[in-house]
Amino acid sequence: MKVTPLELPEVLLVEPKVFGDDRGFFLESYHSKRYADAGITGPFVQDNLSRSVKGTLRGLHFQEPNAQGKLVQCLSGAVWDVAVDVRRGSPTFGRWVAAELSFENKRQLWVPPGFAHGFCVLSDSADFFYKCTALYSPETERSVHWNDPDLAIPWPVSAPLLSGKDQQAPRLKDAPVLPVF
Repeated sequence: MKVTPLELPEVLLVEPKVFGDDRGFFLESYHSKRYADAGITGPFVQDNLSRSVKGTLRGLHFQEPNAQGKLVQCLSGAVWDVAVDVRRGSPTFGRWVAAELSFENKRQLWVPPGFAHGFCVLSDSADFFYKCTALYSPETERSVHWNDPDLAIPWPVSAPLLSGKDQQAPRLKDAPVLPVF
């Protein structure tokens, strides 16, 4: 597999080795030693799968305390995936990176603990897989507004389909609880 640190070096783009022929393809979506050698460490304790329609934007989500690292992948369709450093005191606080993840490119993104995560569906629908390092904890779930002007994320949709919770999320500067670097 090829692992590329993005502009925020803790966020890693993973391109699994794909073996294909006229029957289809095969790839390893996770191998604990190879991923640990690349800096993607668990233990992974929960897997999640979501399906969303075109124009849906989920995020920007994180947990604090009980921060989750997330290894994410689009299993069908395509998404524009974003990670934001929300660790107070970090030299890259408030900076973000993005990558297109799709069934076609088979890429994964490692979003480490302390980063908010979100994605926007580019295709008619998308199945999105999360491998998480901490259990979901509703009482420690936090979010940052998807369209925070201080972040200036150029989402590929102007009027996304949002949950009520995501519509009400605070700006990063107003977030009552953030992880510490």
